[in-house]
Amino acid sequence: MMYLWLLLGFVFLVKGADLFVDGCSSIAKTLRVPSIIIGLTIVAFGTSAPEASVSIMASLSGNNDIAISNVIGSNLFNSLAVIGVCGVVLPMKIQGGLLKKEMPFSILVTGLLLLFCMFSVGGAKGVRQIGRLEGLILLLLFAGFLYMQIKSALKTRTVRPEEENIGKKLTPVRSIVYAVLGIAMIIIGGELVVDSASEIAAAFGMSQTLIGLTIVAIGTSLPELVTSVVASTKGENDLAMGNVIGSNIFNILLIIGASAAISPMAIRMESIYDGAVLLLMSIILFVLAKKGEKISRGEAIALLVLYGGYTAYIIMR
Repeated sequence: MMYLWLLLGFVFLVKGADLFVDGCSSIAKTLRVPSIIIGLTIVAFGTSAPEASVSIMASLSGNNDIAISNVIGSNLFNSLAVIGVCGVVLPMKIQGGLLKKEMPFSILVTGLLLLFCMFSVGGAKGVRQIGRLEGLILLLLFAGFLYMQIKSALKTRTVRPEEENIGKKLTPVRSIVYAVLGIAMIIIGGELVVDSASEIAAAFGMSQTLIGLTIVAIGTSLPELVTSVVASTKGENDLAMGNVIGSNIFNILLIIGASAAISPMAIRMESIYDGAVLLLMSIILFVLAKKGEKISRGEAIALLVLYGGYTAYIIMR
């Protein structure tokens, strides 16, 4: 039965992503908002829902130590694996505005998270932790990020000519139904894949720690992967790239911010090392994107190799 649930989960993911991308790209056209803005906000928020639900529920129960590892692992997967797969499917052109604003901002908040991990002390016996103050700072930055995106959307209410014939143009009601139904299917599909894959892995003797670092971390990022790949195959590269960068920002500012504001988060040394790796990889991605304002297939393959190396490292440690 677990194999059937796994298969059903992937069906939900793929079909849900198809509906979600069609709905969101049509909403962008209806509102005369560039796809990149929709990718950075609505799509990013929707695909970050699994990480948000897991981390915030853990915080409410006072057991959120794993939240930061989940976010760092998901952001690494987004930056290396998701962009890598999308770039292999179709070389990705990067919009200039993303290079000037959102990508540097993503690097900035990643660096801020690393500083919080390294220097925040306040737990029992001087244990490092991200406390409520740091959580509120992250939430304030998140509010500022949303404000800037809304302001940008209102300022640039136009759709570029090359986007006019991309994707389906649906009625407003159908666009919303597609988007809502799509994200619901993505979330359900992601949960089915994670739960069934975890049980299958356990049956083969994999430890729960290894399952958490690999299957669960990748599983909660499946919405970003499937949605971005489907967007790329439909010619919606702006939606795909906006989804990844937006999700990374949402994960740090909203998920870590809300989780820490609810209950302070203890920091392990592994999280500091992983945070440093994430910052380095974010800078590498930015440098590759800035060079020629695109991610070529060769660069996409290099990103996948880097992710493979990181995965091998966390398995061996």
